Amino acid sequence: MQPAVELRELCKSFRVRRPRAGGLGRRLSSLFAPRTEAVPAVDRLSFSIAAGERVAFIGPNGAGKSTTLKLLAGILQPDAGEVRVLGFVPSRQRTELAFQIGTVFGQRSQLWYQLPPRDTFDLLGRVYDIERREHARRIETLTSVFALGSLMNTPVRHLSLGERMRCEIAASLLHSPRMLFLDEPTIGLDVSAKAAIRELLLAESEREGRTLLLTSHDTGDMESVCERVIVIHQGRLLWDDSIGALRKSFLTAKRVTFWSEAERLELMLPGVRVVASGTHRTELEIASDVTPLGQVVDAALRQSSIKDMVIEDAPLDEVIRALYAHAERGCVT
Repeated sequence: MQPAVELRELCKSFRVRRPRAGGLGRRLSSLFAPRTEAVPAVDRLSFSIAAGERVAFIGPNGAGKSTTLKLLAGILQPDAGEVRVLGFVPSRQRTELAFQIGTVFGQRSQLWYQLPPRDTFDLLGRVYDIERREHARRIETLTSVFALGSLMNTPVRHLSLGERMRCEIAASLLHSPRMLFLDEPTIGLDVSAKAAIRELLLAESEREGRTLLLTSHDTGDMESVCERVIVIHQGRLLWDDSIGALRKSFLTAKRVTFWSEAERLELMLPGVRVVASGTHRTELEIASDVTPLGQVVDAALRQSSIKDMVIEDAPLDEVIRALYAHAERGCVT
């Protein structure tokens, strides 16, 4: 089966103005004859995404994520390499591709602020030239799936952020796209609204077999929706594997909470840090490559009877920070 997305040695650079060193004359001359240099934003980037996959696409600020997404959407043309999305060459077949992809931007809206969502939905039906009966059926289905019934005739300016994002996602699905680009879809939402959006995205992808490419700084989005993570750094591929494999490769810490008969546990072991301590409760972070978990448990049992114990992995954002740190030290290629 043809991949939904395929990049081969993709490159894109931008010319950046650099100030001239030296005296006033040199600095003045740079106003009329500026010195520029090419700065790579995407550097020989290669990966593929299968149809129906849900992939997190992440990296630190300035890593090249936005440039890559613009190349995938056909907004930018690559300097070198090849890119195909759903069988199309984006920079040459941008119009055809637009009918096959949907986009959701957490910080930009495609809904008309003064109008109710229904009016925007009607307009989008005309933009995508959807047959009237089919368009009505799609609106009815999405209204039911996303629980939009009470929102359809309410001006967007009166909707909460969570309600607006449900409408945004529904709007992006009206033309039945085969692939969805999601850029920070839960930014600014409260905990319950985030959970609702994540559940909707996951259910929609599983029901329709839709491919999702999600960028987010919220690791909860990645863990709840995606099964694979692609990490880029300085325009290059840094990691491409499952989220579980990422944890396994870069996870060196465990979080352990003890509930003990003794009011306090004093566990002075190398690589063990007390995160929080209260009456009969001690929360630790353990560097398992320094002191094995079993040794910490044995030390706790020697001090007191243990009523209960919870062992957790460190949060995913800590794992990702460790990956970035390795990249900065040149340990990951």
